Amino acid sequence: MRLTSFLVPLVIAGVLCFGLAKGKDVFDQFLAGAKEGLATAAGILPALVALMTCVGMFKASGGLDVLVNALTPAARAVGAPGELLPLVLLRPISGSGALVLFEDLLKSCGPDSMPGRAASILMGSTETTFYTIAVYFGAVRIRRTRHTLACSLAADLTGFAMSVLLARALF
Repeated sequence: MRLTSFLVPLVIAGVLCFGLAKGKDVFDQFLAGAKEGLATAAGILPALVALMTCVGMFKASGGLDVLVNALTPAARAVGAPGELLPLVLLRPISGSGALVLFEDLLKSCGPDSMPGRAASILMGSTETTFYTIAVYFGAVRIRRTRHTLACSLAADLTGFAMSVLLARALF
């Protein structure tokens, strides 16, 4: 067997031994951490439920399709593949939804096509902005996200533009 098979158990044993050597009640510390983790999860849950509901409603209502159809001429005018738009619009909202669209794009266009390459770069260079803000800001109870949201969406737009430019320049 390889050493990597034992790495996680060794780290856990090391932490336990370190705590015992310091004279700490390791089990009580573990329980306190678990309690704090559950409280954090309970605080984040409403924001996640609201986010997932909104994503589901947006996709089911056809809002994504309407937005894609409206933006496709503008995307093509600046040299971006129109096939990339659903991914660009859904990536900041839902990572799993974006992954499904990414897989569909690779199946329909191919991984070595311009849309496939740009989508691959896009998936690696952008973030699920709304999910991240909901989770992290919800965990610390920050309610004012206006500036964070604007900067994050600007970064996502930059990731989209650069993915198209890099795919064109490198391939």
